[in-house]
Amino acid sequence: MKGRRAEGGGRSSPLTRRRGDTHRRTVVCSGQAETRWEWKIITQRVSIFIAFFLVCFFSSSISSAATAKEILEKVDDLWRGESSFAEMTMDVVTENYERSMKLKAWSLGKEHSLFVITYPPKDRGVATLKAEENIWNYLPRVNRVIRVPTSMMMANWMGSHFTNDDLVKESRMSEDYDAEVTFEGEKDGTNVYEITLVPKPEAPVVWGRIEITVVQETLMPVKSLYYDEDGGLSRTMIFDKVKMLGERLVPTVMILIPEDKPEEKTVITYDSLELGLGLTPDFFSRATLTRKDLVR
Repeated sequence: MKGRRAEGGGRSSPLTRRRGDTHRRTVVCSGQAETRWEWKIITQRVSIFIAFFLVCFFSSSISSAATAKEILEKVDDLWRGESSFAEMTMDVVTENYERSMKLKAWSLGKEHSLFVITYPPKDRGVATLKAEENIWNYLPRVNRVIRVPTSMMMANWMGSHFTNDDLVKESRMSEDYDAEVTFEGEKDGTNVYEITLVPKPEAPVVWGRIEITVVQETLMPVKSLYYDEDGGLSRTMIFDKVKMLGERLVPTVMILIPEDKPEEKTVITYDSLELGLGLTPDFFSRATLTRKDLVR
């Protein structure tokens, strides 16, 4: 008579095999579930990281655009308040002559301005007026008021290197150009922003590109480079001698140098500046343009 096999030895019963198979399937399924859960966590973390990166990237871009526009608005209106009066000297140096002029200037917002020459005697009373969309020159020697056409806005004013547009600010950088901060850091020991301006498609401007450098701390302009439509440098504007005038910190000297004649230049020096005069649009009229008391 054969004895029983020892417990746990020999072949397992069908019930035992089924229990073992069930246990292995449970372990495998549990492992797969854990793996899927880990991948889900990793995927969520990657998604959060990507979203955070995109938010930071686009927030930075928006911030830079706002900063560029803010800086340009400040530069556009640096020497102007709601209304202003200034006295200045313009020195012109060319290969053929040198001349010096003294000017008085009034402004109201961005739509009205008046410039009158008070020296030298031969040019005394010559004036330029901007009243909204119209620009006029007054020539006292022939007692004539002449409207300046749009085509003449880039013509040199009174033999200087400044244009009619420079004088009356017909175009505004903050409105006529798309701007981007293209450099932010230290140059020549000063922290600066460099802003590149590209004209908007319908803007009535002639420059193909402008690059302006400003001091980060004060937003004072240091230098502006003007490029033609072919990308060639046309002229350089240097801003110097920053000091308080009219309770405002401004560069009191502007030096304009043409690229094709680097030995030439026109220098404007602000001698005085008053802001908040309470001027009205009525002051900026053709009648005011010919007033002789303005040159005293």
